[in-house]
Amino acid sequence: MKAHYPVLLTAMMAAEGCSSDHKSDHNQLETAQTQAAGTFGHDLAFLKKYQEAVVLSAPDNAEAQAIVIPAYQGRVMTSTADGNVGNSYGWINYKLIESGQYRPHMNGFGGEERFWLSPEGGQFSVYFKKGQRFDFENWQTPALIDTVAYKAIESDASSVKFQIDAMIENYSGKTFVIAISRKIEMLTKENMADLLGLPAFNGVKAVAYRSINSVTNKGEEWKPETGMLGIWLLGMFRPSDQTTIIAPFSRALSEKPLITDDYFGKIPSDRLVIKDSILFLKADGKHRSKIGIAPKSARNVAGSYDAGKGILTIIQYDLDPQGRYMKSTWELHKDPYDGDALNAYNDGKLADGTQMGPFYELESNSSVKALKEGEAITHRQSTFHFEGDKAALNAIAQKVLGVNIDQIGEIFK
Repeated sequence: MKAHYPVLLTAMMAAEGCSSDHKSDHNQLETAQTQAAGTFGHDLAFLKKYQEAVVLSAPDNAEAQAIVIPAYQGRVMTSTADGNVGNSYGWINYKLIESGQYRPHMNGFGGEERFWLSPEGGQFSVYFKKGQRFDFENWQTPALIDTVAYKAIESDASSVKFQIDAMIENYSGKTFVIAISRKIEMLTKENMADLLGLPAFNGVKAVAYRSINSVTNKGEEWKPETGMLGIWLLGMFRPSDQTTIIAPFSRALSEKPLITDDYFGKIPSDRLVIKDSILFLKADGKHRSKIGIAPKSARNVAGSYDAGKGILTIIQYDLDPQGRYMKSTWELHKDPYDGDALNAYNDGKLADGTQMGPFYELESNSSVKALKEGEAITHRQSTFHFEGDKAALNAIAQKVLGVNIDQIGEIFK
């Protein structure tokens, strides 16, 4: 009998191990489902209840994660630098997702980077039908960038790629036959340092991902007189009374900064400050306001800082200072190719007192080209989040955005 004891003991230990593993898995799931609101674990459990969720992790850091939803056009819903217990950076429209219902005009599911097409308004708009007035009743986000799911064609632990073929018509009656490709890939700390021109950084937790977006012309040649399409990436983030958007601009090609700040009326001076080639916009989600920076004045970076939580967010995107960009204001345009390269938006109540958010947005646009059949435009954007030691955050902010962390926190006091 003694000869059988080791075998029996091993079997018992294996069984106990399996039971322990099962309990561990169950506990981890239970923990994720009961994480506090505002954490990545909470948002992951919520999203998994309603949609397929692709969770990506950085190759060099399992705690740096992002959630991508194929049903929402491959958008990045949120990310974190610290696993399930960490802050969740993207704004999510819980009520809309929970309802399971589509809304008229647009489905604002949220997400910290989504794929859209430009232009929104004007004679080449893809949001208004030919001959319609440019008003809210007629405005309709195309299903292609609102409710259509994108198919994942490649994926691994740190990246996923989507592709879809489509047709879309603009206000002038031009039909575009296109193929859309979108890839999201997590970045290592070395990637982050290289892209932002930083030395190896310590004292902060960080997460970053890059999206590579292409639109290929599969039909007739695009012509300026009948319209073109641009790639438009929009990120929705959580606002706070201590959050400020930072948009540095350049004077190299235009001494006077080419900034639009009256999309929804003039922004009050206690909410918008322009100082030393940097634009500061309050991002508290309490006053509807939007700015745009033309390509000749824009820089290829922008960001935000939440002084309360100590979270620094940066976007870096492809920029062509001499390029043509689609204009999206709701009117016929004298020059439809005189649009913005960068936009930022702070949510607030509408005239009827309703509000989708609160949230704030950082947005980048691609330049456009008269594509021949088989040619493509590509637009890349990288999104970075840093939190931790204030001195380390300050070094990143100064290097990338040209601003001191304390200055950001004090600008609207």
